[in-house]
Amino acid sequence: MVETLVTAFVTLFVVIDPIGIAPIFASITPRDTAPQRRQIAVKGVTVAAAVLLAFALGGQALLGALGIGLPAFQIAGGLLLLLLSIDMVMVRHSGLRDTAPGEAEEGMQRSDVSVFPLGIPLIAGPGALTSIVLLMGEAEGRLTAQGLILAVMLAVLAITLACLLATARLLRVLGQTGINVVTRVFGIITAALAVQFILDGLAASALFEGSG
Repeated sequence: MVETLVTAFVTLFVVIDPIGIAPIFASITPRDTAPQRRQIAVKGVTVAAAVLLAFALGGQALLGALGIGLPAFQIAGGLLLLLLSIDMVMVRHSGLRDTAPGEAEEGMQRSDVSVFPLGIPLIAGPGALTSIVLLMGEAEGRLTAQGLILAVMLAVLAITLACLLATARLLRVLGQTGINVVTRVFGIITAALAVQFILDGLAASALFEGSG
């Protein structure tokens, strides 16, 4: 049970990267007042929580409807997370963990950036959605474990909200260099998690073929 908690927390924390989101949040809300930023942060995290919860509870059913087995999703998800980890280590922005240039400009022009780009894809991005489906899939049949994963997800989102609300302070304390260092460390951890997902998927696929 402890292993489930630790794995879920580390996976979701490094993929969502609450500290790394802070400077991006500052860049998309340059003209907003402190109360406005607070409202945007709360709404963005709420939207992300709803999306992640929907994928956590309905992800397995969706995969089943599409005829996709968990081993295949583990391998595909692991590859996606591996690409994400490369972006994090290189401190490179791509559509996997950030908005594309055109999307960023569109988001800046909107009066409300809480749903896009903050809620999706900055918080509930492809990496986070993939991770929550994989974590819930690995705990399938164990309701207590799945409940703990959902609780951990909400805890990570609460930390994300705290980081967004403390954006100015984080930038003063860590600076851009400090944030980049933290992001690189998270990237290395994400790479290891990605490889583990791929290995688990390959092992489960081989076991399935062997039993067939």
